[in-house]
Amino acid sequence: MKRITVFCGSSFGTEEIYKEQATLLGKTLAQQNIELVYGGANVGLMGAVAGGVLNEGGKAIGVLPNFLRSKEIAHLGLTELILVESMHARKTKMDELCDGVIALPGGFGTLEELFEMLTWAQLGLHKKPIAILNINGFYDSLIELTKVMVEKGLLKDVNQQMLLVSDNIDDLLNQMKNYVPPTVGKWIEKEKV
Repeated sequence: MKRITVFCGSSFGTEEIYKEQATLLGKTLAQQNIELVYGGANVGLMGAVAGGVLNEGGKAIGVLPNFLRSKEIAHLGLTELILVESMHARKTKMDELCDGVIALPGGFGTLEELFEMLTWAQLGLHKKPIAILNINGFYDSLIELTKVMVEKGLLKDVNQQMLLVSDNIDDLLNQMKNYVPPTVGKWIEKEKV
C-alpha cells in the first residue's frame, strides 16, 4: 500500500486517546512509507493525523472542497492540497488517490464517507481494504449493527467481513495488507435468507 485515505472527525471528541491514536496512526504511516490522503483540514482529528505524518517526515495530501476552506481551516503545511468543488468530488478524488481506507472516530461525515467506500466495494467498484481503528470501543455499536444486518438478511456475511476492525494500528495495517476482497456479488436472493 502506497497511500491510505483516513476519514475522521474535524473535532477532537471527548477522549484524549482519540487525538493520541490519530497522531500515532500518522506517525506509523510515515514510518512505513505510506502516504496519507485525508480531508485537508488542520483541525481536530484530521489535523492530528496529518501532523503525525508530517512531523515524522511523511507525505500528506489533503483534498478539500472550496466551500470548506475557511470552515475546516485548510492545512497549509501539507505535501499537497487539492481543492475540489463538492463533497462528492472530494470522496471521488480521495478514492482515486488511495490503496485503502481507515476510519477513526468521527460524526456523520465520517460515517457517510466510510459507508460510501464500503458500498462501492460491495458493488465491485473497487477492491481496496476498508478498516476501522476502533479506538476505545468507539465503533462497537456500529459493528454490532452490521451483524444485525446480516442476521436480518439485509447484508451478506461476506460483505460484512469486508469491514476490517482492530483497536491496534499495526494489526489493522497488517489486516489491510493481507486483505482479499470477496468474489461474490452483493445481491441476496430471497430463498437464501
